[in-house]
Amino acid sequence: MKHLFIFLPLLCLGITACSADINKSKQSAELVEKTNSKKPNIVLFFVDDLGFGDLGMKNPIFESPNVDALAAQSLSLENTYVASPTCSPSRATLLTGQHPAKLKMVRHLPSGIPTESVHYWKTDPAQFPVPNWLDTKYKSYATAIKKQGYYNHFVGKWHLGHNKGFHPTDHGFDSQWGTTNEGHPKGYSGKFFKDSSMLTQPSEQALTESKSDKYLTDLLAQHSVDWINSYDKDQPFMLSLWFYNVHRPSQGKPDYVKHFEEKGLTGDMAKYAAQIKSMDDAVGRVRAALKAKGLDKDTIILFTSDQGSYFPNLPFRGKKKGETLYEGGARVPFFVHWPNVTHDGTINHSIIQTTDIFPTLVDIAGGNSTLDKNLDGVSLLNVIRDNKVLERNKPIYGYRAYEDLYISVREGNWKLLGYRSGERRLYNLGIDPLEQKNVVEHYPEIVKSMTSKLQAWEKEMGVEKYTGFPKAL
Repeated sequence: MKHLFIFLPLLCLGITACSADINKSKQSAELVEKTNSKKPNIVLFFVDDLGFGDLGMKNPIFESPNVDALAAQSLSLENTYVASPTCSPSRATLLTGQHPAKLKMVRHLPSGIPTESVHYWKTDPAQFPVPNWLDTKYKSYATAIKKQGYYNHFVGKWHLGHNKGFHPTDHGFDSQWGTTNEGHPKGYSGKFFKDSSMLTQPSEQALTESKSDKYLTDLLAQHSVDWINSYDKDQPFMLSLWFYNVHRPSQGKPDYVKHFEEKGLTGDMAKYAAQIKSMDDAVGRVRAALKAKGLDKDTIILFTSDQGSYFPNLPFRGKKKGETLYEGGARVPFFVHWPNVTHDGTINHSIIQTTDIFPTLVDIAGGNSTLDKNLDGVSLLNVIRDNKVLERNKPIYGYRAYEDLYISVREGNWKLLGYRSGERRLYNLGIDPLEQKNVVEHYPEIVKSMTSKLQAWEKEMGVEKYTGFPKAL
């Protein structure tokens, strides 16, 4: 069935000059101290393959009352982009604050325990060698905020290392649950994963038993609730709940699938809507647990996605596995709820990249992210706290290694797309947010300027040998 999209008015994509002091902010600890008398707990919801508009508040064919309520109580960063909209790279970016091009992790990790340190992709024109795991030499946000006194618990999908020595607890997390060596489940009911021996925690029998009355997302939610209820440490915590949903296979809870079929959806679309509803249930259950324990006023909640949906992300162009660096594949929802700091229903149009989340977490925790020179993003603390518009002093870049289209450059309203065959496409998102009119021939100076910056960035990231652009401008 066609992916219907009831499109609300397009949000402004333009960016206005403001907050020139964003990279010269005061010490982060001072800012947090002014905002809150004690360090807040942090909950990060990271959804797999949720499209920008695939929530009930944007498209009523879906039902997500809990996430909608969260968004209504949050600051919504409407122009948020994934640095590499793909499973493993998006996670590596979130975890390290470094661009996946610098990490050389610009493709998802293949299934199975690797026998080699890198892998190649048959249809990748550049034959870019991608690591088979994220090396522990890269500092994670868990390690960074642990230094600020936080306890870090990880739940759910990892997909950053299928072998021992590269799991969440090897990357700075204090504990983990529901984490496996597979990028996605075999199914969301019954036996979830193909090989039970691949579980990083074999004692978690619930993840391999064949009882059809259990649903994977419900188990992750129940564990998260139980963990919150039992948490008794005298230190703030960060709970990272990285969902397997709404990644394929398309498998929703039967009663939810039936519910959406009765509403007129069919096939995989009804199942996808059911998957979204289960993810939404989990968000609601975690928030209810925080409230029941009296932690809701002391907990910051972040909600985002790793890339666009498998289905068309209308009205935008692109999706997962199809022109993925276009808006429909690279642009994701991002909400931040900070009690007594953010204001309900606030919209911010800053150009944000997921590289910015790591430094933001560090600053929220009371650290100073500007001391870490390896980070490729900037802290959003002032943006979140004061709803300032972030003035970036350089473009943001998207990068992948699968097919001809491999790079994007966003600078203000301009977006340049690059292909390894040498083709370039230019769009003015201020007047053409749907990327329908390629104006590359009409603005040669802009193309030249953006291409020059792109080539300098590729050299900075150490990927210039794989460029698709001619040396001569």
